[in-house]
Amino acid sequence: MAESAESAESTGAGGEGGRRGRGRHGGKPGRARGRTRRRVWRGAGIGCAAVLLATVAGGWWAYSSLDGNIKGVDIGEALGDDRPHRAPGAAGATNLLVLGSDSRAGDNARLDGGAVGGARSDTALVVHVSGDRTKAVAVSIPRDTLVDRPACGKPGGGGTGPAGRVMFNSVYATGGAPCVVKTVEKMSGVRIDHYLEIDFAGFKDLVDELGGVTVEVREPIRDTKGGFSLEPGTHRLNGTDSLKFVRTRYGYRDGSDLGRIGLQQQFLTALLREVQRQDLLGNPAKSFRIARSLTGSLTTDSELASLPALVDFGRSMRGIDPATMDTIMLPVAYDRADPNRVVPAEPQAGAVWKAIREDAPVPDSARRSPASAR
Repeated sequence: MAESAESAESTGAGGEGGRRGRGRHGGKPGRARGRTRRRVWRGAGIGCAAVLLATVAGGWWAYSSLDGNIKGVDIGEALGDDRPHRAPGAAGATNLLVLGSDSRAGDNARLDGGAVGGARSDTALVVHVSGDRTKAVAVSIPRDTLVDRPACGKPGGGGTGPAGRVMFNSVYATGGAPCVVKTVEKMSGVRIDHYLEIDFAGFKDLVDELGGVTVEVREPIRDTKGGFSLEPGTHRLNGTDSLKFVRTRYGYRDGSDLGRIGLQQQFLTALLREVQRQDLLGNPAKSFRIARSLTGSLTTDSELASLPALVDFGRSMRGIDPATMDTIMLPVAYDRADPNRVVPAEPQAGAVWKAIREDAPVPDSARRSPASAR
């Protein structure tokens, strides 16, 4: 169960966009929370790399065990040659699609009473790292965004034709990771170099191995449907309650899906900080257990699906200055036909993707999301 923690590092309870205003789906931004989120983006790769390096030092058996634990998806082969080209001025830049998948199997199924099957991409971030590895920006795509899905192959074989005005988070269930990458490339014109999927259910064992994760709740959570409540304050969550925290929607703010995404991002931030501040290098046995849980929660593209590749990628992020990092939400507007859905707002959304394609700063004029102004 959740335990109160009087003196612990807080994570803040912000929403997706570091510069958004209060609105139906969003939360009030805070400069301190934005700085915290930026620091964690810088440390995420380094912290994970440190855990993996400490474990690999324990011997070949540990290395081979963990290396085989990482699941890989051959995105390139599935997408073929019909993909966006990199702009001449963006040489060396890297674009990473990060998905937080909300599986309905195992522990998550029990939270739903076993009534829902499959998995959905509840959190999606396009992370752009500049060519000189000194700057980065993460663009969050709301799960309720209506998009045009291209024709895709299905994970079990066969394929599905293109479809218009489908919810973004339904693409994963339809065509798996390659279809999500293809959809993002189609809507943005941005070539995705790497793919990283994090299974929230897989974090249960990781959180318990860490001894819990500390979160700060600034608004009450009273989810009677999920049977989960937290009063404002600082709490230490175990694995089971962490799952409930990232799954809760009803009883928090206005009950929107984007409110839940804010909690998921907050939890990931708190989890990464917990990994960083523990002395894992001095405890090889604990490092192995944590690395086993960590790698067991990851699915990557085939190029990153090994310990050396993940460690090298984490090291490549070390030159990024936290003060230059940015986290924004893709500008969206409420759909005229269905006010419960959103669509990319133009010209702001187009300007965001253009900046990423050209490895340029996102202009201030492209940051305002009409949906958050309601």
